Amino acid sequence: MEKLKSLVPDALKRMIAESTPDDLPSTCHSLLEFFLHMQQFQMIVGDLAHSETALCCKNRDAALESKRKGNECFSSGDYMKALSLYSQALRVAPTDADDVGKNLVVTLFVNRASVLHKMGFLVECLRDCNRALLISPNYAKAWYRRGKANASLNGYEDAVRDLNVAMHLEESLGGRSQIERELKLILDQYKGNNSVDQHDQNDLGTLEEQLQIKLQCVSTPTKGRGMASLSEISQSYLVHTEEPYAAIILKHCRDTHCHFCFNELPVDSVPCTSCSIPLYCSQHCQMQAGGQELRNNSKNHGICTNLSSDLEKYVAGITLPKDSDSNIEWIVEHKHECKGVNWPAVLPPEIVLAGRVMVKSVEQKKHSCNASNLMDTLELSHSYKTMAPESKLDLHIYSIVLLYCLQHSHGFELPLNGISISQLIILISQIKVNSIAIVRMKFMDGYSPLDQSVNFSPAGGAFTSNMEQVRVGQAIYSVASLFNHSCQPNIHAYFLSRTLFLRATEHVAVGCPLELSYGPQVGQWDCKDRQKFLKDEYSFRCECSGCSELNVSDLVLNAFRCVNPDCFGTVLDSCVIKYENEKFERFQGVPQDCISEPHLQLKNDGIREVAHQAFANSSFHAAPGYCLHCGAYRDLEASHATVREAGIYISRLQEAIVSKEVPATTFSDALRSLDLLKSTLHAYNKGIAEAEDWIAQAFCMIGELQPAMYHCKASIEILEKLYGSNHIVIGYELMKLSSIQLSLGDTAAMKSISRLAAIFSWYYGPHADMMFPYLGSLQRETCKLVL
Repeated sequence: MEKLKSLVPDALKRMIAESTPDDLPSTCHSLLEFFLHMQQFQMIVGDLAHSETALCCKNRDAALESKRKGNECFSSGDYMKALSLYSQALRVAPTDADDVGKNLVVTLFVNRASVLHKMGFLVECLRDCNRALLISPNYAKAWYRRGKANASLNGYEDAVRDLNVAMHLEESLGGRSQIERELKLILDQYKGNNSVDQHDQNDLGTLEEQLQIKLQCVSTPTKGRGMASLSEISQSYLVHTEEPYAAIILKHCRDTHCHFCFNELPVDSVPCTSCSIPLYCSQHCQMQAGGQELRNNSKNHGICTNLSSDLEKYVAGITLPKDSDSNIEWIVEHKHECKGVNWPAVLPPEIVLAGRVMVKSVEQKKHSCNASNLMDTLELSHSYKTMAPESKLDLHIYSIVLLYCLQHSHGFELPLNGISISQLIILISQIKVNSIAIVRMKFMDGYSPLDQSVNFSPAGGAFTSNMEQVRVGQAIYSVASLFNHSCQPNIHAYFLSRTLFLRATEHVAVGCPLELSYGPQVGQWDCKDRQKFLKDEYSFRCECSGCSELNVSDLVLNAFRCVNPDCFGTVLDSCVIKYENEKFERFQGVPQDCISEPHLQLKNDGIREVAHQAFANSSFHAAPGYCLHCGAYRDLEASHATVREAGIYISRLQEAIVSKEVPATTFSDALRSLDLLKSTLHAYNKGIAEAEDWIAQAFCMIGELQPAMYHCKASIEILEKLYGSNHIVIGYELMKLSSIQLSLGDTAAMKSISRLAAIFSWYYGPHADMMFPYLGSLQRETCKLVL
């Protein structure tokens, strides 16, 4: 798009930069007329929208080449590479392509099943065999491989049936002899045990939980529309649950997460049947995303005949679509993109998401193609008027390109004119400030939160991975978009598949606004960084309690310590001072009788500990480098230099931990750097907590769990000051601490695990065990410790 931007005349750029929502039909018409007469525009949008130039189409030759390379790797024993090549071949293979008289997709599924069997992915192997048989029930090799997989899973009864079907279908004498040998071997092992779950779905399931909270949309003086409850809400109560109106996977997750449910892809991922862009965790998700039209490869092409009635029934149960498939809700959000064209892969996710919203809106309003009605579906707010000039130009260009692509690749009914483009600009503006990031929990060393294979012993080490939320998707939730932001939220958002859950993390009074975090929270970033993020991403200045009222976290998170060793005061940098002085001014305006109220006393005691002058001086104004408690001065330039130097060695330790090899010199340098940080930064500075955490992990890696526990506790003590003692971040840290304690045989693990279980329950309710099965492992190990 940079090429198109460079072609726009300066006069037209100025007109767009100064435009308001009312001006959009005129500015859009002018830019459209300019582009339509340019050959460069026609070439660019042609490459995006025309299938003749597309790179995302199915390609039989490319599939066959990947298959050939996969076969070579399989023969040489490089199963990991073979798995990757077969999966790539499946991604680009046309569903009707021939491969030496066999369906190419079928042979690829069976080849990948063979690799999965070799690698020990037995259930995944079984699923690939089932997929092959849905397309070609008469393929003997698929039945043979299925029988081998069932036998490895101790499903001997099914294995015998599979091999009998394979024997019936196999035409060559050598093949029949091989099946006979395998049958004899399995019959010798047969014990009648058939306990394999053969569902072709990757669904965590959900627990039934009734919504008992009645919500109302309210208007607030500082935040506009918001949501509040008509009744009191207890801690951990489910406030709201919702499916997305439209959703899209982010580009960096296209090869790692399912394009429909956003869960991590298994090794037997399922490609789209018509283009090479999406990957799904199962046929269930593939069909939900693509609709009935993309299920051609799931239709049965004839059940093998001359079988016993028992085997006929068995074959039908595997090769015919399940009754449950008819109950799937067909969302069809990918159908209009599934033409092998380039634009869904090239345009930014939020632009593709806008296309999905537009198409769904049109489908829901087939009786009307009036542009003024299309965008009323979601009734979302937007901030076009306050956007930067560069952003306004971007929206104009992307909207013209998207509408052109929709028309040429989907036959979209909306005309390509100034009015239609202006409505699309408003929609993209709405998505920018109302979309919600779909996140997944991930351990920084690659572990999954679902991993339960942890050895709680001094020899096995302890589990101390850092956990973080990773954005995998972007979605519009119609009702959830009405909940306002707070940097100190009282509700918590999480996801099961693509379903959004909102749960109260504290008691909420009747009529009190229900607010979630759009990203940054108090304790995570200081006020300056939170304000910048929210302004850049959502175009508003936050006025929540965390940003407008004094709190200990913002005063210490990035602060230096006082040079006076007997003083616990905080020293702030110039970039932080501006935001905290605004809070000091408001603080001085609060009546003294309010300050002494019990519910504020604890908070004010913490502020007084680090910033006593705010209480002692009614006209207090903080200055960079001066202690807020005693007024002593600290040389900030020298302090920054010390912190930078120490940070270099902490970063080296971090890199060594990630590479799973920590040299002794790197470790000793990091320990000295921690002392430097403690002598320079405030005791509650988050940088110290992070350094303590990395050092705890390093001690775990070398098997010294006692000092690991000491540093882990030190990190948690700081984070409790920044976030509060019951924040979900503390729960994540307690997982590490309790793991270390269990490995040491320390009975204090019981208290840690009990505490983290309570925190997880407040944030995830009955879904806590589902979200973190590792918690169950901790609790079971605690029982062993007691016994």
